[in-house]
Amino acid sequence: MSDIKVLALDLDGTLTNDQKLVTPRTRTALDAAIAKGVTIVLASGRPTAGIQPLAEELGLDKKGGCILSYNGGKIVDCRTGETLVEKTLDPALVPELCAFAAAQDIAILTYNREGIVCERDKDEWANKECFTTKLPMIHVDDLASYVNYPVCKMLITLDPTRRDAVCAAGQQQFAGRADLYPSSPFFIEAVPQGVAKDGSLAELLRRMGLTRENLMACGDGLNDRSMIAYAGVGIAMQNAEQPVKDCADYVTTADNNHDGVAEAVEKFILRED
Repeated sequence: MSDIKVLALDLDGTLTNDQKLVTPRTRTALDAAIAKGVTIVLASGRPTAGIQPLAEELGLDKKGGCILSYNGGKIVDCRTGETLVEKTLDPALVPELCAFAAAQDIAILTYNREGIVCERDKDEWANKECFTTKLPMIHVDDLASYVNYPVCKMLITLDPTRRDAVCAAGQQQFAGRADLYPSSPFFIEAVPQGVAKDGSLAELLRRMGLTRENLMACGDGLNDRSMIAYAGVGIAMQNAEQPVKDCADYVTTADNNHDGVAEAVEKFILRED
């Protein structure tokens, strides 16, 4: 598997355990992959600021690597801070998305430079994004009016029992203008049409002079399907949703709490042929 030059890793439910930590075995495997010349890409729906601390913890700011945030809306070079890819929502969609969430009586949020901005700052499901990203929740009275700057995505948060029905309604309303899809049992992503992890990784690979055959991608959520199917080696975690497993080349025997990523790296990157 010496052809693998880039390793794209979803974070929540994949690289990190349920406490949002990278365990020692997985850290050791990533260090060994980097030593072999593999570029690590932390590929998440999180905002860039919610990935930066983990990138620094892994030493990517010194060793090199990339942050792919907002499900592909942005890619940043960890060493230089340069933005390599960026795609933002049509500003006209922001108030319409806010109105859609209000009509459904659910929370919607986005991000500023300091943290997460939301009208329903006490909402149980919205606050799960604080736990995930380790960013503070900031109350705003009118989110649609507040957002007067470019945003890569908005996040709808809701009780899991309502996710599929609300997502279907959103997909119908915003068809042809934005993409809405679930990324966890209680999150629905709203991103620019066509933005996904696979397309942004394809742009990154082109910049590096590489192809999809040089990519290994690991994930667990529905928003990971595109990059898993696109990658030369697509890996689904044992805890992945079934449609994700169905499009993978390999499903780990271990879940995200038991070093599933380490298992995959050891098997496909570190194993000597």
